[in-house]
Amino acid sequence: MDSVVFTSIVLSVISASTPLLLAATGELVTEKSGVLNLGVEGMMLVGAVVGFAVTLTTGNGFIGIVAAALGGALMALIFSVLTLTLLANQVATGLALTIFGIGLAAMMGASYVGQPVPRLPSLEIPYLTEIPVIGRILFGQDGLVYFSFLALGGTIWFLFHTHAGLVLRAVGDSHDAAHAIGYPVIAIRYGATLFGGAMSGLGGAYLSLSYTQMWAEDMTAGRGWIALALVVFATWRPLRLLLGAYLFGGITILQFHVQTLGFGIPAQMVSMLPYLATIIVLVVISTDRSKIRLNAPACLGRPFHVTG
Repeated sequence: MDSVVFTSIVLSVISASTPLLLAATGELVTEKSGVLNLGVEGMMLVGAVVGFAVTLTTGNGFIGIVAAALGGALMALIFSVLTLTLLANQVATGLALTIFGIGLAAMMGASYVGQPVPRLPSLEIPYLTEIPVIGRILFGQDGLVYFSFLALGGTIWFLFHTHAGLVLRAVGDSHDAAHAIGYPVIAIRYGATLFGGAMSGLGGAYLSLSYTQMWAEDMTAGRGWIALALVVFATWRPLRLLLGAYLFGGITILQFHVQTLGFGIPAQMVSMLPYLATIIVLVVISTDRSKIRLNAPACLGRPFHVTG
């Protein structure tokens, strides 16, 4: 394979995988605390439109990225108030959050459709970026790509090498026991859910500011649901999350190359590949229920309220 073509494919896979990795990392932390937030799709869309609008208005991509994270976190705050404070059903509220986010993003972005925004600046290191093949791959990405790896590494360190991470996992596995020894269960779950919302907002911002550099209604195209599935695929283990994100990102890019190479497969069928792969993987993983039960937070989706 020609090195230029190989580099192009790898760069495309990285672009397709980054929003999945960002959103899935946030959802992993949320679920580790025992909260099941199905509103990732809606939070990504709100992050995408907020990041795009702020960047277009201010001309500063960094401000747009921060605004996108705040937009996603605000959506997560709504979810947290409803489920953690008012004890609404987490599944129903998450689905409602997705529907609300889709409608809100469409309304906010109506006046921005078709307008381009400058691409996020790439890290350009003299000489290193010019190295054949690996130069563009390792030293030619924008800040959100590097941040996705840093966020995953930071999550691993936080969850498995800090006392605070241990407490968060304890809250997810046994909120009653954590409360009994004095840990603020609700406050910890608020923090984890807001982090998940901010990461989903960043995933959306990557789509509108780097992947497409434009806003289009429903531009996440189901990536929020794939991010949710990735957490199950990874069986709540961060490193497998990285593998899953790049696997599904590769499948997303594969559909374009299948069409280009003229395999004679209808475009609609090829477009189904990422979602079809998601269903197949979830079905295969579900056959080993013991592995899921072993790694899933024991209190995932279960409400908690202080009784004494």
